[in-house]
This record gives sequence, C-alpha cells and structure tokens, in this order.
Amino acid sequence: MLLGHPVLMKSLCYIDGRWVHSDNTETVAVVNPADQSVLGHVPMLTRSQIESAVIAAQRAFESWRWTPVNQRAAMLSRWHELVLRHRDDLAAILSLEQGKPLKEARGEIAYAASFIDWFAHEAKRLSGRNVPSHIDGAHPGTIIEPVGVAALITPWNFPVAMITRKAAAALGAGCTVVVKPAHETPFSALALAQLAEEAGFPRGVFNVVLGDPNLAMQTLVGDPRVRAVSFTGSTRVGALVTRAAAHAGIKKVALELGGNAPFIVTADADLEQAVQVAVAAKFQTSGQDCCAANRIFVARELYGAFVDRYSNAVRALKVGPAFEADVDIGPLMHQAAFDATIERVADAREAGARITVGGSPHALGGWFFEPTVIADAAPGMRVYDEENFAPISAVSPFDSLDEVIRSANDTEYGLAAYVCATNLNTIFQLIRRLDFAMVSVNGVKFTGAPIPFGGMKASGLGREGGAEGFEPFVETKYFCLGQLGLPTTDAVSPERVAAAVAAR
Repeated sequence: MLLGHPVLMKSLCYIDGRWVHSDNTETVAVVNPADQSVLGHVPMLTRSQIESAVIAAQRAFESWRWTPVNQRAAMLSRWHELVLRHRDDLAAILSLEQGKPLKEARGEIAYAASFIDWFAHEAKRLSGRNVPSHIDGAHPGTIIEPVGVAALITPWNFPVAMITRKAAAALGAGCTVVVKPAHETPFSALALAQLAEEAGFPRGVFNVVLGDPNLAMQTLVGDPRVRAVSFTGSTRVGALVTRAAAHAGIKKVALELGGNAPFIVTADADLEQAVQVAVAAKFQTSGQDCCAANRIFVARELYGAFVDRYSNAVRALKVGPAFEADVDIGPLMHQAAFDATIERVADAREAGARITVGGSPHALGGWFFEPTVIADAAPGMRVYDEENFAPISAVSPFDSLDEVIRSANDTEYGLAAYVCATNLNTIFQLIRRLDFAMVSVNGVKFTGAPIPFGGMKASGLGREGGAEGFEPFVETKYFCLGQLGLPTTDAVSPERVAAAVAAR
C-alpha cells in the first residue's frame, strides 16, 4: 500500500523516543480480516521492555508535569493538525487492519482528532478553586495536579479514537502515557506515535508497547509507578484489570466496558425515522461496537410494519472489503467472532425466532457474515441475553412502557440506550427510568469530544470526553494557608451563643 506519508506504517514499538524490537525477537502477525492476508509483523515485547517504558514515562513525568499548559496545549494542537493532514493514510491503515469500510474509517479519524483538539483547549481551563474560609486568618483552596504515569489499554474496534480520547486528556493534564493497543490493530497506534514524535512531544511522554495481552496488562497495571489505568474492552477483561490494580495497591482506574444496548420504539414514534436510526445504531462498525443496538423493542402496534421495513433496509446493506465502493458492512474481526455469530443465530433459530433477513455466512467467504434480522427474540436466547459484536439484530414486541423498561433494564450492562418517540412525557420517562448512562433520542449520533462518555453497572467506571475526561488523570490537592495576617474575629463561644439566644 502506498502512503502519502511513507513512514506511518511502523512495525516497531515506541519507547522513550526510540523505535524498538523485542529483545527475544518474538513477533505476532497482523492480518487483514477481509482476506486473512498478512499485513506485517510487530514485536511482542518482554516484561522488562514494558517496564522500561514505564520507567521512561516516570522520568519524563518529572519535567512534563511542570511544562506550562500553553506549551502542552501547543504540542497537542500540532498532533491534531498532523492527524488531520494525514487522515487519508490513517484511514487506510485502519481499514486494512480492522476491516471497517473506508468511509467509516475516515469518520473515525475525524472523531479521533476531535478529542486532541478538545483537550488541547480544555487543558487551559483545568483549574482549582478558592474555598470560602471557615477558619479565621486562613485561606483554603484547591489545586488540580496530574496523577503521574497513565497506562492506556485500548481495543481493536476503534483503534485510533480510543487512544486519542484517553491520551489527549492525560497529556493535557500533565500525565505521561504508555499505550498498549490491541495486537490485532497495532499499526494505527504506531502511526499515532510517529505523528506524536513529529508534533514534538519530549522523549518518554508518549510510549506504545505490545506484548502478550495478559503479560502486558499485568505488567502495566501491577507497576507501582503507574498511577492511573484507563481500559476499554470487554467486561470480563475489565474485571481482570480491576483485580490486578487492587493487588498492586490503590490507583485510579477508569473502565469503558461492554454493552447490551436497548433500542425502544414507542407507539407514537415516527416509523420511517425509527427504521433509519435502528439500522445505523445496529450496523455501524459492522455491529462490532459497545454502543450498538443489541435488543430492539417495538410497540406491538408498530411491530409488524417495523419488522418488514427494517428487514428491507437491512437487506439493502452492502457487504464487502473496506476499499470497495459504497460498502456498509465489513468482515468480523477474527475467527472466534465469526464462530460465535454462527452459534448465536443457530441458537435463536432453534428457540423459535424468525430469521427475516440473512442468518448465514456471506457468499464472500472468510469472516464476512450476512446482515441479519432475528424477529421474535426473547430472553433465554443468546442473541438477546449477550452482547453481540456482529451484524445480527434481535427484535421483540412490547405492550406497555413499564414492560419495556423492565425488559431494557434486565441486563448487567448500562452503557447506551436508544429511544424513538415523539411524546415528551414518554421520552422523559424513558430517559429517567432507563438504567443506562447515555440515552440517545430520535438519533444515532450522540458521542463526541464535549460529552462524558461512559457506563453504569457492568459497563464501566468513570467518563471519557468532556470536562469529566480529565478525572482519571488528575488529583485534587487541598491546601490551607494559615497565619497570613488576615483580619480575624473573636471566637464565638457556646456561652456567647446561649446568651444571645436568651436575650431574644
């Protein structure tokens, strides 16, 4: 593949401003999920090499934390400008290793860049406060300070945006970072490291490591020099990260985990709008998205018409490799995801659900699967109960608002929910009563740099984006300046208070 920026496709890790191979020469192949061809090999670092990245980040933190915020912001702004300048190359790399259609990859690069720009500016507004004094002659207040080295562990489904959303906040706050991307999609992370180097970040401020997933996680999370861990991935692995952090002592942990998003279409909804929004909410990133609409609940009055129109819309989606024109659905990421998709569809069929569209591996072969609609889905079916990282869609009817709220909330997850309705009373009831951290009404686009992204329950801890995005990477330090020679008042004794009350 020819790139406009010829050195963006890196095959080495980035530690302390140097590009490094594995000490034991161990590598892992990176494949294109569209055809399983090998794109290249990247090093799997040893434990000591991963520790060296933490040491470099700790050393760099001692000066980076004191770098004036306008200088940190300027470097972030240069990084942002470089990401946008090379957006086509970054999108091509992303599509090659992740498989998502090129138009979606371009959208992710713009989305990723927006976080760098947001935190570059927001960092200048990260400040403490004066506290009205309750102590004679004293001046209390707070200072916001960076926590230290941050380990950022990111997934394969959004391999650029999940790095910038974390790293830009951490760097803007004055932390240094060690990024551990998914080994399925390392090239996007290494391209970001190349651009960070070009943006002028000092050695050790931004590091990217790869290694055996469990070894890398345990090494980073267990290192006492790592003071914050931000992880995006499955709830199962998130629990492992939490346990490892607990064993290592107390440190800040932010988790963005799985989802089982409900999509609720009420009786008063605009049917055509609901169909369009449902297709987008379910099938973006080929369904491999923690915010994807997993369970679609439709008021019984609209159920038959919705299933028909929704099925027709899904049937029209184009499946193909990323670089083919007008593709909507790419391949699944790997064999395990493909096998799980086949099993979930078979389970639903055996349990009595109707497959109105798709339901089989795609004629293209490999890890392509037909966009699928499973009508009459019900609890007990895997497609209903589990998070489905695939282009398969479960649809169910409901008879009352109370019923659908109970059904929607009947999950361990609490990330995103969707509502299609026109009655404001119904909309606000759903917003308040759904146990999900984010509720999107009559639209699919709700994320972005200014908003606090995150989940409740088993969907995670903390928020990313918005002013809240700094929270995993900062500490609030309280101070109280006493004996400043400020005017004081006589102490108010209990006796004086009692005398004043009696005088009334």
